[in-house]
Amino acid sequence: MKLLSFISIAVFLTGCSNYGQLTFVTKLPKAVKENSGIAYYGNEKAWFVEDHGNDDVLYQIGFNGKILKELRVKNAKNHDWEDLTQDKKGNLYIGDIGNNANERKNLVVYKVPNPEIEPGNKIDAQQIEFYYPEQKEFPPKKDNLIYDAEALFHFNNALYIITKNRSEPFTGKTFIYKIPDTPGKYAAELVGEFTPCETARVCQVTSATISPDGKKLVILGYGFLWIYSDFKGDDFINGRLKTIDLGATTQIESVCFKDDNTLLVSDEERAKTGQNLYSYTLK
Repeated sequence: MKLLSFISIAVFLTGCSNYGQLTFVTKLPKAVKENSGIAYYGNEKAWFVEDHGNDDVLYQIGFNGKILKELRVKNAKNHDWEDLTQDKKGNLYIGDIGNNANERKNLVVYKVPNPEIEPGNKIDAQQIEFYYPEQKEFPPKKDNLIYDAEALFHFNNALYIITKNRSEPFTGKTFIYKIPDTPGKYAAELVGEFTPCETARVCQVTSATISPDGKKLVILGYGFLWIYSDFKGDDFINGRLKTIDLGATTQIESVCFKDDNTLLVSDEERAKTGQNLYSYTLK
């Protein structure tokens, strides 16, 4: 047992390829080696974005790893795009919510129409600006670095943002905020908080998604899934929680539902590992 534990830790620290329980689907193209968000509309293809400093572009990629379409997003700037989500009408939301240093005052979610039916190579974005009313310092002290975020999902005509804890010392505490899904500028509403676990990095939230039937909220960390079900309204954290250790050691960054019981998961390229698309079936 001790030997197995040592090997697991060594694999994690060295960054060796280990997909754990994830099923490999395809190698992603270099254009999205820093992919940070994924959305699925059907037909064995998905949309991706990259994070900080990359192009203001949506990429449609088939499950064979080929780029099928690129859409430049107008009226938008990729400060730090960190997640994608969609609503029942087909609108797509791009979360420009990355805030590593906790000092941004220009947080925004971009709303674009259904990219699947966009005929050209550009798409218009509307802006949903927001701020955290609890944040008083930019940046706050190290023990209060709790205003970064990489997770965004849509539920019942609203957008939900789950923060990524960067506090020192690390506490693991994560907050769920709510904003309208219509253009404007809003104070984000704090609707819940929870602590996935207390081990730095592996317990940081990197993406989130809700099932098409609205019954399961999946929150992704570096190798973990936290699944909430049996919740009422948006009181997610008082639902039933199941934690899954995926056993994966790559830099997992994004998750979305393919159907009510199947997840699509992707990771960034790091140290010659990752940059892949995977699937995972919920038991």
